[in-house]
Amino acid sequence: MIESYCAKWFALHVRSRHEKSVNSLLEVKHHESFLPLYTVRNHRTKAVSLPLFPGYVFCRFLPHQKSAVIATSGVIDLVRIGPDPAQVSDPEIEAIRKIGASGLPVEPYGRLVIGDRVRLIRGALSGLSGVLRNVRNSLRLVVSVELLCRSVMVEVDPDMIAPLNPGSENTSREYVACA
Repeated sequence: MIESYCAKWFALHVRSRHEKSVNSLLEVKHHESFLPLYTVRNHRTKAVSLPLFPGYVFCRFLPHQKSAVIATSGVIDLVRIGPDPAQVSDPEIEAIRKIGASGLPVEPYGRLVIGDRVRLIRGALSGLSGVLRNVRNSLRLVVSVELLCRSVMVEVDPDMIAPLNPGSENTSREYVACA
């Protein structure tokens, strides 16, 4: 159990369109992996599950397991900062898991943006914080995995949000709800 506690999350860069097979192979090798998916309609008829972070799979492992993980078919390399593998924080992984389990509409959001930071105070995602955006006349919360410079966006109700820094001049309830 102590060994599992010391394991860290890493992002694996994988071959294009091989995310699901890499995730399955990692599970067969008894590695904890995580591939967040979202559903879209293909030609308005068939529902298709696609990766929220195309080209990436998350894997939790111990340092001595790195070679076995990289040797998995379809894995290109670990995401690195300089020569060292870069860890993904547990709170970022848990935020993405919570969004996926919420049942709310979710979609990839391609880049990090600067905007109003808010916290959700009600509903399935209560406690999550992120950047609020207005997309197609609905409010969306953007939660980022900063290491990948990628984000996901989930639709939220205006009554579910509150400013992250209540004392801040430009994060008043009225401003945030109209963002």
